[in-house]
Amino acid sequence: MSRFDPRGRANRALIVGVSEYDHTAPAPYGVTGQLPAVRHNRTTLEDALYRGGVFGAGEVTVLPSPSQHDFTGALRRAVSEAEGLLLLYFAGHAVVNTSGGELHLQMRTARVLAGELPGAVSFAQVLSEICVAENRAEKVLVILDCCYAGHAAGIWHRFPDPEGNKEKVLLLMSVQPNRCILGGDADIATPFTRELVEVLDEDGEIWLSELYPTLKQRMDEAGYRAEEDDPQIPQALAPPWDPDADVLLAARPVPSPAPVPSPESAPVLSPASVPVPVLSPESAPVPPAHPVAVPDPSPPRAPVPAPQTPDPPPGPRRSRLLAGAADSVRAVTDRLGRTLLTFLLALLATGAGGYGIFALIGDAGTCAPSRELRVLTDPDLEATLQAAADAYFASAVNTTDDGCRRGGVTVYSAGASAVVTALSKQTDAWQQPFDDDNPQRDIGPQPDVWIPATGADVGRVTAAQQNRVFARLEPDKRPFAYSPVVLAVPQDLARTLGKPTGRSLSELIDALEAAPGAAEVHRPDPGFADSALLATVGLYGDGDDVRGAERLLTRPERPEPSAVKLLCSLPDDDAVDDRGAALVPEFLLKSGVDCHPATRVPRTAAYPDDVPGMEPTFVRVRWDHGDRDANARDDEANRFRTWLTGAEGRAVLGEQGFRSATGERALLDAESAPDGLTDTVRPPESADSSGLDDTLEQYGNAHEAGRVLFLLDSSGSMSGLWDGPSGGPGILKRTLPGLGGEDEYGVRALHGIESRTHTDLLPFGSHPRKDGERALDTAKVRDAEADPPTALLDALAFMRERGADDERPQLIVYLTDGEDDTRLTGDKLEQVVERAGTAGVPVAMVTLNSGACDSGRPGTLIAEASRGRCLDAGDDLVPALHDEVARVGTGEE
Repeated sequence: MSRFDPRGRANRALIVGVSEYDHTAPAPYGVTGQLPAVRHNRTTLEDALYRGGVFGAGEVTVLPSPSQHDFTGALRRAVSEAEGLLLLYFAGHAVVNTSGGELHLQMRTARVLAGELPGAVSFAQVLSEICVAENRAEKVLVILDCCYAGHAAGIWHRFPDPEGNKEKVLLLMSVQPNRCILGGDADIATPFTRELVEVLDEDGEIWLSELYPTLKQRMDEAGYRAEEDDPQIPQALAPPWDPDADVLLAARPVPSPAPVPSPESAPVLSPASVPVPVLSPESAPVPPAHPVAVPDPSPPRAPVPAPQTPDPPPGPRRSRLLAGAADSVRAVTDRLGRTLLTFLLALLATGAGGYGIFALIGDAGTCAPSRELRVLTDPDLEATLQAAADAYFASAVNTTDDGCRRGGVTVYSAGASAVVTALSKQTDAWQQPFDDDNPQRDIGPQPDVWIPATGADVGRVTAAQQNRVFARLEPDKRPFAYSPVVLAVPQDLARTLGKPTGRSLSELIDALEAAPGAAEVHRPDPGFADSALLATVGLYGDGDDVRGAERLLTRPERPEPSAVKLLCSLPDDDAVDDRGAALVPEFLLKSGVDCHPATRVPRTAAYPDDVPGMEPTFVRVRWDHGDRDANARDDEANRFRTWLTGAEGRAVLGEQGFRSATGERALLDAESAPDGLTDTVRPPESADSSGLDDTLEQYGNAHEAGRVLFLLDSSGSMSGLWDGPSGGPGILKRTLPGLGGEDEYGVRALHGIESRTHTDLLPFGSHPRKDGERALDTAKVRDAEADPPTALLDALAFMRERGADDERPQLIVYLTDGEDDTRLTGDKLEQVVERAGTAGVPVAMVTLNSGACDSGRPGTLIAEASRGRCLDAGDDLVPALHDEVARVGTGEE
């Protein structure tokens, strides 16, 4: 192996930072919490890698909170493209299995179940993706900033390597084995990554063999602690680091001294001129040196802001060349006197315009750190505003005459409703967090600017504000862009819709259901993304039948948090992608998202006339006692607003797919619009703040404490599928954590084909979990057959009556081995399917044998008619059924 300099090669860096998780404690099986500090890890490390000069434009990919599928796909692409250095960085939650033999990196959808870790990627799997025969990279560096990171070294040693690629993999780990690290401060990056970036940002070449001991020393001196108050000690693994086994990670330019002209090159003023000896640093006396800072004349490789840290960054490493040049000048002064030195400097000024004089006789400063503007936005707008922030950072308006950047913009996002709540009711906790009330942890740092997806959110904040308010909102009078919320329909289904404008959302969905096959309509979470809430305004209409309106939508395992995530998830299943329409902002059909670019089905936009559009609005946020640099921060906010709403900003917004905020709402960049969009649209009325709050309340009511009726097949054929956690009663017991104290549920044992067809194991009502488990423990297999049609018809009638006067969610779970499905045929099956389609209660048809959910089977027909779900032994049955119950229930406290 040889010392490897990857500059000029095809290098790739994949930065994976999981700051947001779908399942967090106290929810059942959730990870320990969100990790807002990881947002800063992603941005600061990306910036440092670009500034380092090893990775060029387009060679660094950032994955914010990916799913397991997205992570694996991105890693495979990076492996296939890298020919020089491949760098993989992961920050997020991680766990080890009970034996401690495997490390699992937890992605956005991670959960912790007994005996399994869905949504996680084992480190052995990561190595198997890297050590493939197709890997052409010279070196691979894996950096882990997570709990138990040190376990990766043992896994590396045990990993079988038939392709012989393991030796090229180097490891840098944030903590020793068997140690868990703290989540960090929401305002800054985690300690390990913060120190890593500081070292990478030093001037000159940074080799891995130099970085590791420096990083270790810095963390020791800072006194960082892991959990249990243990010291946090970074770890490394590599083939022995002799001088010829190393890799270059960064090579920032070292400031060069201005040259001292030789006597031969200087003009001779007179024959009497005294000759000037040429002194080298070695020949000159060397007094104690002080490094001389010279501005770096080379621009950054990518338009990214400088990393933000709470403390001033340490000074750059000393340049021996620069210090030696300064010492030489001092030596000249000592030996020849100040008069002759003045003559030398005059000659230097002639050729260098005076710059060299300043560099040699004064302490020139580099560009001062730019002021960072914190911009909080909606999850669906984050990528657009990040693109705008990058362009603004590199723009002329943000550059001084000296080539320095005036300021930078940090863009981050959080759930829209959570932001509204925080700005209206939690501004005191945002400044001084409490244990259970901490917007810094849950959302991020206090914003200077808020850009909601609709200006109506400002009205929601002000209407809900109470006496103790520590932040004032100053919104612009009008939005700066517009994007309609559309029904994005696969092009193969779009012909059934006819004209894409002039109809309500419910009319468009009705027309879509007339398409051949089973069309689906998907919507993100209205409680998280404003685009979904705006779509729900049109979906509910006058609000007379909210539960009926909800049944028009496909019921996923869980709603995706944003339209971006929804468009990422649809291609996970080609069949779903082919038949799935999505309620999303129109601009995403042009700018797209970073996942599945090659496989996503093309879509045509239909424009419902009762769904308000997205109207992003610039809102200045002023905090009490935040006036120390108020004027400078105002200047920066105003400069960014002027740029964003001007020609350059509008150009970026046009590239992202946005429309004009006024007039006929024409596309800002119509020439590059994709197929399937309408040139001009007549916008519906803008969103109303009270209307959004009412819709969100209705949505909450439709998803409040639920009702679940369990039907447990207790016929004789179930005897072989009864005992243990994977038997019928055991499976139902494992779903009970999805139900809370306010939920109502009951359990019926199905047996008998004459008169009474069931026995109540647990009467319908609210019960502690213990009561439900105790009832299921008493369940017994009966020496009898079951009558599924009668049992299902009784259950549908019972639940329909319970839900007649409210919008509470309901569910019937029918668990069977399928042996008695012979009775679910002909007229009886048709009767059950018809009742299931009108009762308004989804049915989860669960069969403990394979093939029961094939096309045309009774379970499939009943589940589809009721807008429920069919599960059989071919599915990941227990987690899937738990999710079905948990979406109806409120979960345990």
